Amino acid sequence: MIGAPFAAVAAEPAPLATYGHLPDFEMASISPSGDHIAILANVGGLRRLVVLDAKRQPTFQTVIDPTDKVRGLTWAGDQAVLIDYTQTVKLGANFTTDKAELGSVLVLPLDTGKPWAMFAGDEDIIGGVWSTYGVVQKNGRWFGYFGGVTLKSGGLGFDKYLPDGAMHPDLYEVDLQNRRHRKIANHIEGDHSWRSWLIDDKGAIGAVLDLDRDHGDWKLFGANGQKLASGNDKLGSVHLIGFAPDGTGVVYGLRDADGERDAWFNVPLNGGAPQPYLDTIEIDRVFHDNGHRLIGYIERSTTGAGHFFDARHDKIYQASRRAFPDATVALTDANDAFDRLLVKTEGPGDPETWWLVDITTHHADPLGYSYDLQPDSVGPVKMVSYTAADGLKMEGVLTLPPGRPARGLPAIILPHGGPASYDTIRFDWIAQAFASRGYAVFQPNFRGSTGYGVAFENAGSGEWGRKMQTDLSDGLAELARQGVVNPARVCIVGASYGGYAALAGVTLQHGLYRCAVAIAGIGDLTRMVNGDIADSGDDPTLTRNLRREIGAGRDLKAVSPIRFVDKVDVPVLLIHGKDDTVVKFEQSSDMADALRRAGKPVEFVTLKAEDHWLSKSETRLQMLEASVNFVLRHNPPDAAPAAAPATKVP
Repeated sequence: MIGAPFAAVAAEPAPLATYGHLPDFEMASISPSGDHIAILANVGGLRRLVVLDAKRQPTFQTVIDPTDKVRGLTWAGDQAVLIDYTQTVKLGANFTTDKAELGSVLVLPLDTGKPWAMFAGDEDIIGGVWSTYGVVQKNGRWFGYFGGVTLKSGGLGFDKYLPDGAMHPDLYEVDLQNRRHRKIANHIEGDHSWRSWLIDDKGAIGAVLDLDRDHGDWKLFGANGQKLASGNDKLGSVHLIGFAPDGTGVVYGLRDADGERDAWFNVPLNGGAPQPYLDTIEIDRVFHDNGHRLIGYIERSTTGAGHFFDARHDKIYQASRRAFPDATVALTDANDAFDRLLVKTEGPGDPETWWLVDITTHHADPLGYSYDLQPDSVGPVKMVSYTAADGLKMEGVLTLPPGRPARGLPAIILPHGGPASYDTIRFDWIAQAFASRGYAVFQPNFRGSTGYGVAFENAGSGEWGRKMQTDLSDGLAELARQGVVNPARVCIVGASYGGYAALAGVTLQHGLYRCAVAIAGIGDLTRMVNGDIADSGDDPTLTRNLRREIGAGRDLKAVSPIRFVDKVDVPVLLIHGKDDTVVKFEQSSDMADALRRAGKPVEFVTLKAEDHWLSKSETRLQMLEASVNFVLRHNPPDAAPAAAPATKVP
């Protein structure tokens, strides 16, 4: 078992390292037969891949290179584990950006235990693995399908070169036993064009989608090159989802012409008009078989409900959710027979428990725990509904300090990143760390969040620093009205978009927060938008999306915190990973310089060799310790209310 089992008696608050280090149990995947489980775990200070056999005994383990940031695990039969990982790579002078997060796949054969990296040693394929298109068994051997950028020979005075600097992947089939690969399809020409594929259960290309990002024109083709569907999507949202459950059609999705809803369509492979598919449901995740046929889905909602098309599968899935009535339940993987399921639970008293649900024995056995915490050390979590100033209904997640009455508490407003994301009842390691120190933590699902329909998400367009910001303080006002929090004892903490909201909370808003912590936050929207467009090679689709969601020109300046540093009257902490390729490090360094020039109280913490996602234990913990200790100094949980500045929540 990975991680410590629950203890019976609560102790003093756990050290911050319990929350800040990477989880003891990070992820898991079950083999098609169900006889093996691969687990990514942190054991003895090292990140390890552990493989359990049918008796749940470890049969293999290896230490993961600390520079490899693991993003997923997949099985190729019971013979090999595929480890998806990324690395932050410095690029040369001819690229539009200086660093990139490049992905690859590590193949770990269990018979030899000697891992090898996809395309390693092939000088004609650069940039690692750009996309993974699945694994298929053919004639007793397992093959994987991956996108790789191919160098072409001759021309321009070089032996090998990329025409016009374009970085578009071709499709390769790789024999996962002998490492041999062959190109089976070419990329589409054009700097701003993109091609993706669907691979069927025989390892053949079953569908091809081409998108012209300059104008938004797209075309969907079948295996024989027949055009199945086409259209125009200037937001570039069109994407392949999978083959229909019966294998007779291709399911694709896009956002409608007005951007008001996500629409899915099923078009017959033998030709015919596309028909709406699951068009009344907003879907967060789909499940496929090995031939990319859809077998089930999870709704994009705070309840996380799901459905499987096969009646037996659905009965098993629904029963597995009912087996944990007081927890948030997530199906993470299942074997081909769908009689052994990997399930993760979290919520009240549960710091993420991983289970093997065995339908044949009618047992659910714990495999491990993500965080070494006792049940009564986990802060209670619930949803709180409220109404924004303009009447829009919304809700947020409230985490309370364990063992303390929910009256007059000091608070943390913790807006999520994205902003196209949402929070729900689960174990949030940052929220729980603050709650363990005596704070109520509120995570508002402000307009612009997903999980509540496209109209709610679109309500955030053009509202950065405006209604999206006041949605946060409207939630605070509701908690104050209920008497749960003391509005004079509140700090705002956030990462990525949440970091922007933290900075906006003490520049565009005033008198609400005693301090602000911005982790990989955005201070200068003009620089961010212009930089993202330049890094993309002036991609028109990205430009259209950014202008629609955030704005342009004067609109960006009006809601950029860096232009209003003179308004700051509370301490600010900035934290940023040096290798962040999503929000550039300069966003925080420039903001720190501007605050210092204005004579404002600011601290700046640099996370060396850390990315946007806090992928490393040491720097993740460094972030958490700096954030919590900063808030403890400037908004101590046991301070008398009279010590707080006079504030009024609008």
